[in-house]
Amino acid sequence: QTIMDKRITVERLALVRDIFIFSCYTGLAYIDVKQLTSSNIVKGIDGQYWISTHRQKTDTPSKIPLLDTAREIIEKYADHPKSDNEGTLLPVLTNQKMNAYLKEIADICGIDKLLTFHCARHTFATTVTLSNGVPIESVSKMLGHRSIKTTQHYAKITDGKIANDMEKLKQVLDQSDNGSKRDRNING
Repeated sequence: QTIMDKRITVERLALVRDIFIFSCYTGLAYIDVKQLTSSNIVKGIDGQYWISTHRQKTDTPSKIPLLDTAREIIEKYADHPKSDNEGTLLPVLTNQKMNAYLKEIADICGIDKLLTFHCARHTFATTVTLSNGVPIESVSKMLGHRSIKTTQHYAKITDGKIANDMEKLKQVLDQSDNGSKRDRNING
């Protein structure tokens, strides 16, 4: 959240931050973001916009519903000269520059860990999807993994997620217990 909310006035850093956030909300790896074109934006089965691509690393198809934050970033850079010139969706710099600038962004935001573009993919898998109840099978498909075992590498389930899941279970069980007690009172 810190990176999203931080006011960044240096244009190159703001650009890198936005593309990093785009990846946080799509789960796409650096090279896959760099290669996106407008033809990768399609109407999905639900009538909404999706990203439809093949992961370069594995040549596996990947279809990702376009969340509002990612869509807004695409719109923000729709007429960027670099994108226009290269025929790409976003004005992505080299991976080396992206990571160097992410280090600067981390410093500005007071983030102590090494921030690389690949962290965005982890963020999508853990914070954006799994922690919000998206099943691992869906996350795996969106990430373009061939095997769910690969996705499990990303799926470090947080204590908070476990607590939320167990609270939901407790509520279901409590309702079930109350229903059983009510039934016993009615039938007894």
